[in-house]
Amino acid sequence: MKILILNGPNLNLLGRREPTIYGNLTFDEFFESLKKKYADITLDYFQSNIEGELIDKLHEVGFNYQGIILNAGAYTHTSVAIGDAVKGIETPVVEVHISNVHAREDFRHISYIAPNAKGVIAGFGLQSYKLALESFL
Repeated sequence: MKILILNGPNLNLLGRREPTIYGNLTFDEFFESLKKKYADITLDYFQSNIEGELIDKLHEVGFNYQGIILNAGAYTHTSVAIGDAVKGIETPVVEVHISNVHAREDFRHISYIAPNAKGVIAGFGLQSYKLALESFL
């Protein structure tokens, strides 16, 4: 089984950015722990702050992976193009958020990805990724 974790803008700053919301662990540290726990799964990771690169990655893996865990960051609430890319691929996508977006600013309550996703997980910190991964097993 091949699963891609795809992170969008500013998630490269995890561990340093707003630790009261996002915690102190870097994503690379967390990803290493996931790879150890799920050693029988091929886990790949890609992060970009550039919308087009996220779309390109969805197109690249969206027909030959068994799952994509997508945290598009703020693009979740603004990018019709990423939503369309998720709709256009065959690989199921789970939308993930570290924080509870519904307890934050009103604009974060809208997702252009969710209507095309297998599901949405939000508010469980980095464990949201683990929950999404479990949904593919």
